[in-house]
Amino acid sequence: MKHALIVGASGDIGIETAKQLAAQGWSLYLHYNQQNEKITELITKLHAKYPKQDFLSFSFDMSTATNLDKFLENIFELDTIIFAQGTTTYKLLVQTTKEEIQHLWSMQVAVPIEIIKALQEKLAKSTHGRIIFVGSVYGAVGSAMEVSYSMVKGAQTAFANAYAKEVASLGITVNVVAPGAVDTHMNQFLAKNERQAITDDIPTGKFATPADIAFWIVQLTNQDAGYMTGQTIYVDGGWLK
Repeated sequence: MKHALIVGASGDIGIETAKQLAAQGWSLYLHYNQQNEKITELITKLHAKYPKQDFLSFSFDMSTATNLDKFLENIFELDTIIFAQGTTTYKLLVQTTKEEIQHLWSMQVAVPIEIIKALQEKLAKSTHGRIIFVGSVYGAVGSAMEVSYSMVKGAQTAFANAYAKEVASLGITVNVVAPGAVDTHMNQFLAKNERQAITDDIPTGKFATPADIAFWIVQLTNQDAGYMTGQTIYVDGGWLK
């Protein structure tokens, strides 16, 4: 049986990814920070549908490496790590505090790297280890009012480019799935007219659903996807990339 760690499993994309992987027979380690009710509800549903699979939840604050060892000691067999956690700040760079920048960097780059370092050996024991980041199209094209967010998403792509070369001989692939505009809780701050303006610019004429993004994440977990590594796949409806 295959095992995946989904970091940020309580988010919209994380939940949908968990559902799709569970349907394919995966057992899952489901990470969350504060959304205990969402994870409890998700695990209850998954256990009911797939009683022969394991679904375990773990709470950990990704903004700091404090207690990381305690979190990781609960991870045993492992084939895939999916980093679906994330948040943004929507303000001018000059209004963004150094604490806010550090929070984004720690949550989406620095702490994920520490997790990867600690779990590399377990992934190497799998004949098809997978590391997948949920990035953003802004990591390539950048976004005014989200400069810090664009920076960390670009860093995820740069990390995947380099680390993929380092671990390819271990059978581990490293990729980024980079969405455009997605109908998630994180984008609820958009005013109705702002959302419509974005929609009008997207060639497919709509925001992606979390399931649209999870589909591509799941494809990269397949054993047959072993030749795809060091890549960023832009899933944006033809919007910006």
